[in-house]
Amino acid sequence: MSADQTIDCDSWNYSPAKLPRQSKITLGRIHGVLPYDGVRNPGFRSASSHRVWLTYRTIANDFQPKSGIAESAAEAAVAHELLLSPLLYDLQFQPLKVYLRPGDRKGPSYTHDLLATFVDGRRSLIFVRNSDSLQKPRTWRDIEAIKAATSPSAADDVMILDAGRFSRQRRENLFRLHEAIQSPEPEVDDIVLWTARNHRSLWLMRDLFPLLDLPQKTIFKSCYRLIARGALRANLDHVIAEWSRIEVAS
Repeated sequence: MSADQTIDCDSWNYSPAKLPRQSKITLGRIHGVLPYDGVRNPGFRSASSHRVWLTYRTIANDFQPKSGIAESAAEAAVAHELLLSPLLYDLQFQPLKVYLRPGDRKGPSYTHDLLATFVDGRRSLIFVRNSDSLQKPRTWRDIEAIKAATSPSAADDVMILDAGRFSRQRRENLFRLHEAIQSPEPEVDDIVLWTARNHRSLWLMRDLFPLLDLPQKTIFKSCYRLIARGALRANLDHVIAEWSRIEVAS
């Protein structure tokens, strides 16, 4: 590397080099996928948090794929967990901006992370924040200010979710469970679940493999879908694989 290519931090300054801020990533049209419709695009590049782009399906859109952007890995995990629920009707990312000073649209503002609408009509705005932040009084003052600035007609309640609930492995498992339900095979799932219910010594996922005249990978995927449905239970904070402890939900 020539002298004119050397960045100062490579030699003496051990802090990260300050690079120019990059523009936001904007998705173009994707054939067969509904566009992202949030009021804010959180898809700018970040060195401190993961931005997650995903497609998802809900009853509200007749299960047609739709684009979503999560501002952090924890926010994406919350979305995946909601999308596994049979009670969910619709999910929106970055659905609503509120202004913290009434009437001042140039002052400080906040954009809610998610809006979940359930089949019973209940709507919940969702605020995701890390555990350390939720220990600070200032964060709760901010939350109260956000609630006060949010119109009662926007949602029935505001849910505060601790990102610390979602370990790295739980986030990964929720992503994989959400992926699994995109390829439904109800007949296979019925067979696997019937076998699991009638196998008294069931302990590990691999115990099912010799009991079924199906490829191992088919049984494996079915177990993922059954865990996603809540028909089988597993520890989502551990890797879910053939050696995982599973049990039939009561």
